[in-house]
Amino acid sequence: MVQYEPIGVIKTPYKMKKGTPIQPPGARDVKGTVELNPEYTDGLKDLDGFTHIILVYHFHRTDGHSLHVQPYMDQTKRGVFATRIPGRPNPIGISVVRLDEIQGNTLHVRDVDILDGTHLLDIKPYVPEFDAEIGWLTNRVQRLQKTRSDGRTK
Repeated sequence: MVQYEPIGVIKTPYKMKKGTPIQPPGARDVKGTVELNPEYTDGLKDLDGFTHIILVYHFHRTDGHSLHVQPYMDQTKRGVFATRIPGRPNPIGISVVRLDEIQGNTLHVRDVDILDGTHLLDIKPYVPEFDAEIGWLTNRVQRLQKTRSDGRTK
């Protein structure tokens, strides 16, 4: 059995799944905070040199999963592992957000597309040169700014 303990909580203006942006570009300039548990504060050393960070978190408001899902920006059912839909066998999410400031154990971030009260599992520095091809999303990413959750996922 694999178990993880949250290392903090993510605070955002999004209280409901419906209407929440589906990716950070759709949440441009939306502010939030990441409140790291105090015992992990020393692990933030040198993070302030990065403009963006990856938040790894637990989708705490999903209701099960399906192996074939209809993504928000597509009319075709896709394999869940070819999407970022929250309803997954292990409900783990990632978001690349802008890091504005670190104050003690609190990170001030922007472009946050995460539900309020989400449990934080990890933080990683974002390095754009590590990214690769984006598959079926190639002709759909321009719709990120306006696409919102319609509540269809579990």
